[in-house]
Amino acid sequence: MSGTERAALLLMTLGEREAAEVLKYMEATEVHRVGSAMATLKNVSRNDADRVLDVFILDVEDQTALGVDTENYIRKLLGNAFGPSKADAFIERIVSGDDAAGLDALKWMSSREIVDIVVDEHPQIIAIVLAYLDGAQAAEVIEELPDELRSDIVMRVARLTDIQQSALAEIENLIASKSADTGRGGTRKVGGDKVAASIVNAMKPGRGEELLDQIKEKNEELSVRIQEMMFVFDTLLEVDDRGIQSLLREISNDLLTVALKGCDPAISDKILGNMSKRAGTLLREDMEAKGPQRLSDVEEAQKEILDVARRLADSGDINLGQGGEEYV
Repeated sequence: MSGTERAALLLMTLGEREAAEVLKYMEATEVHRVGSAMATLKNVSRNDADRVLDVFILDVEDQTALGVDTENYIRKLLGNAFGPSKADAFIERIVSGDDAAGLDALKWMSSREIVDIVVDEHPQIIAIVLAYLDGAQAAEVIEELPDELRSDIVMRVARLTDIQQSALAEIENLIASKSADTGRGGTRKVGGDKVAASIVNAMKPGRGEELLDQIKEKNEELSVRIQEMMFVFDTLLEVDDRGIQSLLREISNDLLTVALKGCDPAISDKILGNMSKRAGTLLREDMEAKGPQRLSDVEEAQKEILDVARRLADSGDINLGQGGEEYV
C-alpha cells in the first residue's frame, strides 16, 4: 500500500468521529488524496489492516505532544504574561494571522470553481491567487484559463515578491465576500521564480514546455530562471531507477563526490542504490576522504548533473517526472 492508502485505511479503522477530528488538521490536498483512497479501498484483509495499525503504533510511540496546537499555546502564554493588549502586539509578529482565510478557502475548490471566480479579474490578481495554491492545483487552473492569459500570468507569478495587506484585503473581498483585517500593515511574501516553476512543473507534459516557449518569447531571462528552478537536485527523486542508471553513465565519480555532500539522504541513497555494491562503497569512501566542501562548489556540481539530466530528458532517455503523469 502507498502512504496515502495506509492513512485512508487507518482513518476508516478509527471510525467516523475520530477520523473527522484527524481530517480537521489536514491540508485540502491531503484531504482530497486520502478521501479518494478511502473511496477505492475494497476487500482489505485483516492481515493488511493489522500491519497498518502496527506500523502506526510504532510511529506514535516515538512522538511527543510538543508542537501540537502551538499557536493556541503561545496565545494563552503571552496573554497571561502581558495581558490581552500587549499580547496581541507580540502575537502579530510571531504567529501567522488569518488574513488568507478566503485565499485558503480556494484550496478546497475545484479548478473550475476557481477559474469562474478569477477569470474576469486583472492578471495580477489571478497571479496572486495562483501563488497561494500548491503547484498541482495552480497548474489545473492555468490550463483552464484562456491561452492568451497563461504565459502573462506565470510571468507575473515569477515576479511577485511582497504584497501589501491592503491588496490582499481586496482579494479577500473578492473571494470571501467580506473584508479582511486591513488595519494591519506590512507585506506578505508570495510568488517568485520557484512558485512559477512549481506551477509549470505540475502541468501536463507538453503544456509546460509550450508555456515556457511563450514566456521565452516575451522574456528570455525570466524563462531561463523559471526553467532552472524547475529542475532542482531533489528532482532526481522522481527519476526511475533505469533513468538514474542512464544518468550515472554520463557523469564522473568526482562530480558525484562533491554533489552528494549535504544533499537529501534520500537522493544519495537512490543514487548509491543504483550503483554496484563495490562502486557505492568506493564513492562513500571518497566522500568521507574529501572532507567538507564549499556550498558554492556543491551547488555547481549539482547544477552540472542537472544539466546532464535535462539533456537526457530532452532526448527522451530519462523522465524527470514533469507534470506528474503516471506511466504503465
